[in-house]
Amino acid sequence: MLLAEATALLAAVLVVSATTQVADSSYATSAATNLGPEKGVMRRDPSDIVKVKDLYYIWYSKGAYSHGYDATVWYATSPDGHTWKEQGEALARGPKGSWDEQSVFTPNILAAEGKYWLFYTGVGKPFVRRGPKKTPAAIGVAVADSPDGPWKKVEANPILQPSGDDKDFDGLRLDDACLIVRDGKYWLYYKGVQSYRTTPQQTKMGVAIAEQPQGPYVKHPSPVVSGGHEVLVWPYGQGVAALITTAGASDVVNTLQYAEDGITFSKMADLEKRPNGGGAFRPEAFTDSGQGKMIDWGVHIKTKKGSLPSLERFNYEWK
Repeated sequence: MLLAEATALLAAVLVVSATTQVADSSYATSAATNLGPEKGVMRRDPSDIVKVKDLYYIWYSKGAYSHGYDATVWYATSPDGHTWKEQGEALARGPKGSWDEQSVFTPNILAAEGKYWLFYTGVGKPFVRRGPKKTPAAIGVAVADSPDGPWKKVEANPILQPSGDDKDFDGLRLDDACLIVRDGKYWLYYKGVQSYRTTPQQTKMGVAIAEQPQGPYVKHPSPVVSGGHEVLVWPYGQGVAALITTAGASDVVNTLQYAEDGITFSKMADLEKRPNGGGAFRPEAFTDSGQGKMIDWGVHIKTKKGSLPSLERFNYEWK
């Protein structure tokens, strides 16, 4: 027993030691052809990217305003991750009186149980963007046999809701679902907004875990990272890596974080450059292999003065 415990401890130390040496050696952006700036068109909030046969797939919010609160979910495909073909709308707003009547946005994808699960954020009407009557946001999911759809929203939607208690970090809004498969279960990382007084800089990252893709999801009782306005996580070795951008406590902003248990995160490295609301190609996200590697590329939000948000590619090369 003592030998087994010592071996396990040594393995854990080696994993942590390896991860603490990670630092970004180079970061670059390039065009996501056909998804770039377009007059009168907003594209933002890209999902993580999956490869199905010979094509890469990505989903994103699309609308006519800079924010995502008046949008629907669209998707595009690419043979190489550089040149994309927009395929059309994947997910529409909900019907009158529904929880997602106003907008469906910030999508992400899970491939599991022979199906595709398209997670998204929804807000209802009447929609109030700011102030004491700020509209809550929740997370729903739709399912399809093909990444091209058609998508059917599950009856249990929304599958993850704010607590309704402004003392909780996710009391008012949930957003930015990011899925991995770990220990045979579905881990849904998300950002929480505590109350109408919460600024983007004060959002925190939580996680909820389910036995099935459609839930029910059980929340971890406290945030796992004290930051994370955009959620990007992926399996790394036996643990989970998280890329934290400009929102959060001073010790977590612009960092890579790592948690061997998927919950207790600590800093791996500082990041000089990082994507803006990015989604990544994560080949091991749903394999539960314990062999995840660093992300190499993805798509993020491009902002340009005088233009609505659009999408562009990013690449990392790691030391």
